Amino acid sequence: MSAQAQLRSPRAMAWERRRGAFAAFCREFARNRAGMIGVIFLIVIVLLAALAPVLAPASMLDVTKLVDAPRFAPPSWEHPLGTDHQGRELWVRMLWGAQVSLLVGFAATAMSMVIGTIVGIAAGHFSGWWGALLMRGIDFFLVLPSLILAIVLTSVLSRGVWTIVIAIGLTSWAGTARVVRSQTLSVESRDYVERARVLGAGHWHIIVKHLLPAVMPLVLANTTLTVGSAIIAESTLSFLGLGDTTVQSWGAILRNSMDVSAATSGYWWYVLVPGLAIVLVVLAFTLVGRAVENIVNPTLRNR
Repeated sequence: MSAQAQLRSPRAMAWERRRGAFAAFCREFARNRAGMIGVIFLIVIVLLAALAPVLAPASMLDVTKLVDAPRFAPPSWEHPLGTDHQGRELWVRMLWGAQVSLLVGFAATAMSMVIGTIVGIAAGHFSGWWGALLMRGIDFFLVLPSLILAIVLTSVLSRGVWTIVIAIGLTSWAGTARVVRSQTLSVESRDYVERARVLGAGHWHIIVKHLLPAVMPLVLANTTLTVGSAIIAESTLSFLGLGDTTVQSWGAILRNSMDVSAATSGYWWYVLVPGLAIVLVVLAFTLVGRAVENIVNPTLRNR
C-alpha cells in the first residue's frame, strides 16, 4: 500500500467508494433502453412545466380576455390541442397543470418515503413490543384503502395543493415501510452489524452507519415507482372535485371535461389530452423505476 493511500482518511475512502458505485450505477442505467426513454421523456416534461410562465403566460388563462375565443375548437394548426369550454387553449392548461401534478407527485412521494423509511427501519431494528407495535401500524395502513383515507383527509382539511400532498403522503407510506423492514431484518443478521453491536455501537450508530445505507437503494427504486401512483392519486382527487379549483392540474382538466359531458358530446380532445398525459408520465416513471430496480436488486440483476 502506498504512503498516499495510508494517509487517506476512512471517510475519504468511503466517499470514493460511493462515487465509484454511483458511476457504475449510471453506466448500468445507461444500458437500459426503456429506462433511458423514461428519463428523457420526464426531463422534457419537467422542462416544459418549469418554462410554463415563459411559454404560456398566465394571462392566457384569464377567461375575461378570451371573450372572442372559440369554445370547443378541435385540434388544428391554430389550436394545437384544441380549446376548452371557456375558450382557453388546452396546451396552455396542460403546461400549467404539469406544474401542479408533478409538484404533488414529487412532494407526496418524498413525504411517503421519509415516513416509510423511518418506520420500516425502526420496525426491523427494534425488537419486543416496540417492533410489534410499529408492525401493527404498518399492517393497519396496508389494509386500509389509501384512496378512501385520502378522500376523508381532503374533505376534512381545507382544500389546496398541500392538503392533497399531505393526504397522499400520509396514506401511501406503508408499502415502503414493509419493504424497508424486510431489508432491515436481512441487514441486521449480517456479521458486520453483529460485530458493531458487540463492540458497543448504539442504536443510532447502527441505524445511520449500517442500516440506512443498506436500504437506500431499495428506497430509491421504490420512490420512482411511487411518484406515478401519487400523480394518479392527485388526478383522482382533483377529478372528484376535492382539489383546489383555483389552480390548474391534469385531474382538474378531466373534471372540467366531465362537467360539460365532453366524452358524449364529441369533444374527444378535452378528455384524451389530459388522460393520455397522465398515462404517459406514469408509464415513464414506471420504466425508470423498473430500470433502477433491476440494477439495485441483485436477484433481478443476475436474471
